[in-house]
Amino acid sequence: MEALVDTSIWSLALRRNKQKAIENTLVSQFSELINETRVRIIGPIRQELLSGITEELQFQKLKRRLEAFEDLPIISKNYERAAEMHNQCRRKGINGGHVDFLICSVAEYYHLAIFTNDKDFVYYAKHLPITLYY
Repeated sequence: MEALVDTSIWSLALRRNKQKAIENTLVSQFSELINETRVRIIGPIRQELLSGITEELQFQKLKRRLEAFEDLPIISKNYERAAEMHNQCRRKGINGGHVDFLICSVAEYYHLAIFTNDKDFVYYAKHLPITLYY
């Protein structure tokens, strides 16, 4: 199955410092998905990854690396569905960010699993028709 990879996994993979065993496992899974061309990304994730990089050279380097991954198109229905998902979870007492629910919506629309280590998605998955990648 193809996976929409959340910012948290990309960030782990792009770090230069030593990682914990669980993080190494996630990075290995991510590398496997890349090798099998099963990684998907959306513009808001790309923006999160590039935001906050103060050094221009580092910014350009990451931007070039990310060019290998084409953004999935996001259409109006995806934004509307994200709002529905947000409202549905909020009624259940679960709050989340707008980008999180956009990820859920796009994953549902394109029949993708969500690859993340953000525990909020576990709560979303209890109330939304999304699949998490393990």
